[in-house]
Amino acid sequence: MILTNNTIHSIDFLKHFFPVSCYLVEEDESLTLVDAALPYSAKKIIRTARLIGKPITKIVLTHGHEDHVGALDKLKKILPDCTVYISRRDAKLLMGDLSLESGEPELPIRGGAPKGIVTKPNILIKDGDRIGSLLAIGTPGHTPGSMSFIDIRNNSLIAGGAFQTRTGIAVSGQLKVLFPFPALATWNKQESVESARKILEFNPQVLFVGHGKPLENPIPLIKQAILKAEKKLKSTRPRSV
Repeated sequence: MILTNNTIHSIDFLKHFFPVSCYLVEEDESLTLVDAALPYSAKKIIRTARLIGKPITKIVLTHGHEDHVGALDKLKKILPDCTVYISRRDAKLLMGDLSLESGEPELPIRGGAPKGIVTKPNILIKDGDRIGSLLAIGTPGHTPGSMSFIDIRNNSLIAGGAFQTRTGIAVSGQLKVLFPFPALATWNKQESVESARKILEFNPQVLFVGHGKPLENPIPLIKQAILKAEKKLKSTRPRSV
């Protein structure tokens, strides 16, 4: 467990193979869980909350991939009064619906879609919404409805799948050979870069991600990752005749 800036607790799984992290954000009298990790993750999440000594009252999902929502049903059974939040767009993905909406680029939605999730979100969130101390930031790209959340008390930012830090920081969609899975699960590389730029505007002081270790003072590394992603996209665009 990592405690940074006295507000965000990291809960990590499969650290040496397929690292997955979710986060408990500490409020005055309660906890907000950001992402629900893997199907077997519920026990460790609940145990961590008990160690902190506060109840989990909210579950906020950055996006609908199965490795970010896996324990949702088990947690909801344990915490039936917990309020569940996700973006309107990724509420469809949460239910296993991989279809595109009108006006979206015709790119396949990649990554593991949940199978058999029965928990319905209580509140559908959008860019600019507040959930306790968290400000919701629309950061599509990894999935059509991906969101990030910044703690306005200290500018710690939970980016979900918008970045990875395993084997080095990368914008979602940019392949890291030693850990390629987030890139292979990304829907729209161009929107991922635009969302990375948007995250940069919020001047995060700590960057938390779904796959990899947190980064303190991440601005220089974020800028490098964006430049690298932009260069890669430019090199792969078809040349006009």
